[in-house]
Parts: sequence; C-alpha cells; structure tokens
Amino acid sequence: MQVLKQCLESDFLRTRQTEDPVQVGLYYESLCPGCRLFLTEMLFPTYLLLNKIISVTLVPYGNALEKPDGQKYIYECQHGKQECLGNMMETCIMNMTEMAFPIIFCMESSVDVIGSAESCLKIYAPELSMDKVMSCVNGDMGMQLMHQNALKTKALNPPHQYVPWVTINGVHTDDLQTKAMSSLFTLVCSMYKGTKPPACGGTQKLHYQSYCPNE
Repeated sequence: MQVLKQCLESDFLRTRQTEDPVQVGLYYESLCPGCRLFLTEMLFPTYLLLNKIISVTLVPYGNALEKPDGQKYIYECQHGKQECLGNMMETCIMNMTEMAFPIIFCMESSVDVIGSAESCLKIYAPELSMDKVMSCVNGDMGMQLMHQNALKTKALNPPHQYVPWVTINGVHTDDLQTKAMSSLFTLVCSMYKGTKPPACGGTQKLHYQSYCPNE
C-alpha cells in the first residue's frame, strides 16, 4: 500500500499533455456489488495507468432517495442505512483530501467498506482523522455535499436507470456504457485527442526511471 501511495504522489510523466483529459463520471452506491467491482477492478486501475489523460468524478448516491425535513434532508439508500453512511463518508473524504480516490478504492475493495475506512485513511491520508470525517458526515457540511450529489444525479440526461452509471465527457449512451464496462482503458485511450501516452501504445516517452541494481 505504501508503494502505491508513493506511485500516486510521483509525477512519472513529465511531458505536458496538450489536450483536455477524458472525463469519466461514475454514479454509484458504496455497497452496490456491481459498483464496487467496476470501481476497484476497472476504474481505479485505468486511472493509475492513464492518470495524465483521465479525469475522474465520483458521485456516490445512485438509487437513493432524498426527502426534505425542515432545513435538512433525509436519505434512504437502496442497500440500507450502512450504504447511506458509506456514501456520506466517501463524499466527505472527497471534500477533505486529494488522496480521496485511493482511499475510496481501499474501502471499496475491502470486505467491510465502512469498517476499513479508518485504516485506509491511515495509509493514504494519515493527517486526516476519522473524527474529522465523521464530523463532516454528521454535520451540515456532509448533508450539503450529499444534496449536491443528489442534484447531480437527478440532472443526468438521460436519467440513470441503474448503477454503476458511467458518463464519458458528460455523455451517457448505451454504447459508451458497454465499452466502459468491458474495457474502460481501451475507451479512454481511443477517445483521448492528444499524443497517446506509452500505456496506450503511443510514442511519448517516460522521463522518470528508477532501477534497483542486481548487486
């Protein structure tokens, strides 16, 4: 895990990308089995390999229902209260650290999504305490952030019919969804308009090299 953290914090590809990155949006639920599978086995690995040409937006809400309650909102989630908690925790984490994606990957790839949060924080963002996250979760900030997730999800056009629901550059079609689910890596490489990075089979060279010699 520490090696992964170092890789995420390193700038392997020094050459500046001249085109806008491919924007991948994932509308999901924290305890949805299909969402967890796509996030951990397709989206995050693709992000690691193509992080210079991909921009990822995570929106944990999915098929939840939002109900106004005075000045606040109440949420009902497809997989129960624990999923609402997971959605809220991941939403708060995204607002509190730049290492949110690897933390969420760590949580979603664990047997216990909620229970793993504290250990995942210690690996990727030790400066961010669980108490701070839960303060957001249980406070007005978390509620307002989740309300924004609800608005983003309700604004989808076409409206989402299931989760995981994927958008590419803000667009969702059946064809894009199928391609994203089968090989997001191939889709992002094909849609990027700039010089292809080495991972895509391009000619751009890596300027970062590190070897451990055989002594």
